[in-house]
Amino acid sequence: MMKLREDTAKILRCSVLTIIMAFTAPGLFEGSKTSGGARDNAFTDKELTCVIILGDDMRGAHGLESGFCYELLEKFAQDNRCTITTLVDGKGACGWLDSLRAGRVDMLVLHPDVHTGLEDLNFSHRITHCSSWATAADNVREIRQINNWISNIRASEEYLHLHDRYFRTFDPHKRAGRGEISEIISPYDDLIKKHASELGWDWRMLAAVVYQESQFSISSRSHRGASGLMQVMPHTAAYYKVSDLTNPDQNLLAGTSHLKRLQKIFSKCGMEEGELIKFTLAAYNAGEGRVRDCRNFAASRQADTNVWDEVAGLIPLMREDSILEDESVRLGKFNGEETLEYVDSVMSHYEAICRICPQR
Repeated sequence: MMKLREDTAKILRCSVLTIIMAFTAPGLFEGSKTSGGARDNAFTDKELTCVIILGDDMRGAHGLESGFCYELLEKFAQDNRCTITTLVDGKGACGWLDSLRAGRVDMLVLHPDVHTGLEDLNFSHRITHCSSWATAADNVREIRQINNWISNIRASEEYLHLHDRYFRTFDPHKRAGRGEISEIISPYDDLIKKHASELGWDWRMLAAVVYQESQFSISSRSHRGASGLMQVMPHTAAYYKVSDLTNPDQNLLAGTSHLKRLQKIFSKCGMEEGELIKFTLAAYNAGEGRVRDCRNFAASRQADTNVWDEVAGLIPLMREDSILEDESVRLGKFNGEETLEYVDSVMSHYEAICRICPQR
């Protein structure tokens, strides 16, 4: 009987020791988000550069794919305890493929259709039907870990929520037309609300501006060089000390900082709030100098320079050659058609968004 008790005590001591070791061993229970613990993670503490190259079709039906991939890469960095600098380039993959092979970038996000003939690269499982990730051929360990992470994240509620945020119809006119009521206007509502608050605007008005500028696509580019959600020019971003226009938060910061500066200029004129917003929008599109010319020209015609509709009604006259002789106009002829359409479109988007989301 004594021998049995001693053996039982030994078994209990061993069992307790095993349990203690299991819960204290580093990395043993850290494999749910990555393929192993921190010591086995190929990405821990690394600084990675990734380029999203999804082509011009991303501005059409799949215009939000780049934003979805951008946020997914941020999630990957968080789960794998690394940092990722993400670039977006819609022009083509050729130069970036060479950069990947040479080790100048660490990862590309590509359309699966470009895989053919690129056997010297490793490709992940598809993220969506329009995107997968690529690494250099010698990074076998990395691509295995990426695939493990993709499999895990795609099975999660978090992924489904993220996917639902991006892949839906965001056209406010279509949604309002079918009587939709929703608190969701875009994938970036939380950021838009934050920056609208700092600007002092109804967040739905700022959402209307973002929709007009980019249709909520971070990969949107203009022929003039403006980019991102609010189509910010590089020199404007530099003025407000913003360095990464691909980043939705920074792009909104640059855009709303510019709106705030323009609004401050016109707020000195004693306008009503609604009129102030319209003049600010016009200046965001055409520049403050052009809008100042429009107001000066309107004043020379005895119009109310604090009412946008009165000023806008005279803008077509500024296309005439005779405007060059007008001393009230400093910057010369102004077509103005784009600016008139811009203000009207933003206000139309705002009305539609308010029908979808009646609560501020």
